Amino acid sequence: MAETKENIFLFVPNIIGFARIILALIAFYYMPTHCILSCSCYITSALLDAVDGHAARYFNQSTKFGAMLDQLTDRAGTAGLMMTLATFYPEYTFWLQVSMAIDITCHWIYLHTCTLQGKTSHKFIDMSENPIMHVYYTNKTVLFFMCAGNEAFYAALYVMHFYTGPIVLGMGLFRLIMLVSMPVAVVKAGISVIHGIVASLNLATIDINERAAIAAKQN
Repeated sequence: MAETKENIFLFVPNIIGFARIILALIAFYYMPTHCILSCSCYITSALLDAVDGHAARYFNQSTKFGAMLDQLTDRAGTAGLMMTLATFYPEYTFWLQVSMAIDITCHWIYLHTCTLQGKTSHKFIDMSENPIMHVYYTNKTVLFFMCAGNEAFYAALYVMHFYTGPIVLGMGLFRLIMLVSMPVAVVKAGISVIHGIVASLNLATIDINERAAIAAKQN
């Protein structure tokens, strides 16, 4: 009997991932001029980030491709938003560049290191010796709060360019959201740096072990 070959690209969570990319592209196209439409597509794409994870577990369709697609879509979405923000607030371009560089590089090396370690998800690496990362990944409330606060900061900056919003505590609502969520965004960037440091240490360990194995074979 012929063996049936699975098509990873047609797995439900990966199809959701492709839909996220399409929504992100629409958001990018309208981002400079159409706030409501762009926000709707961007937020929907972000919300589907949680849906694809549940789908992967429900249908038993977790894949390395899906994990990589998920991370790349997240990073590309944030990068696209920051590029637009840099055109809206040119005086803060440097800080937006730094934030984008931290987000992309630290998450990339972290995910790549996990892949080399044979992990099926970037969230399963052993962080038991690092209390900050342990809480970040084992406490779903903390994880949601940090991710939502980070998104709220950049989203509020974006919407502020178009709308003031109702006045709350003597200032526009979106400015208030931006100020309240700013500390969360800063901490989130710090955690991304920890991602990069931990991944670098783990990657160095992989290098050491591989070099030791090669040396042992040569001897």
